[in-house]
Amino acid sequence: MSFVIYLDVCCFNRPFDDQRQERIRLEAEAVLMILERCQTGTWTLVGSEAIEAEIGQIRDPDRLAQVQTLASAATQRVMVDRSVERQVEEWIRQGFGVFDAFHLTCAEVRSVTVLLTTDDRFLRRAMRMGEMLQVRVANPLQWLLEVVSDERE
Repeated sequence: MSFVIYLDVCCFNRPFDDQRQERIRLEAEAVLMILERCQTGTWTLVGSEAIEAEIGQIRDPDRLAQVQTLASAATQRVMVDRSVERQVEEWIRQGFGVFDAFHLTCAEVRSVTVLLTTDDRFLRRAMRMGEMLQVRVANPLQWLLEVVSDERE
């Protein structure tokens, strides 16, 4: 099955986080496996101006370069225009952080299969919003396990 995927910046950072914690190590592996499938063309990775802007805030030059390299796997890009900004404002009123609102809106604009994040607050808020969202928001490890399990059936 072909998926269209949007990774938030937490996901792109995950492989460079402290891998001594089991959860971080497993999520990092999941992110790398997802990116591998995107790079081989099995799945499609969508990027956005919002991702680029958030990545641009990374102060460590080594990490910045590494995260930019991962994000460059995107083969499609969502531009931020006035209609995106209006929806972002609405998501912010609903309690999402600024970048989360941008990522959510960009994922919705492109009608992705799933927006993946390792940010628990973002995940909880998305779960509470439920039917209001036009896109599924999930943890990359949990989503990948679900997809791999479905492939075996």
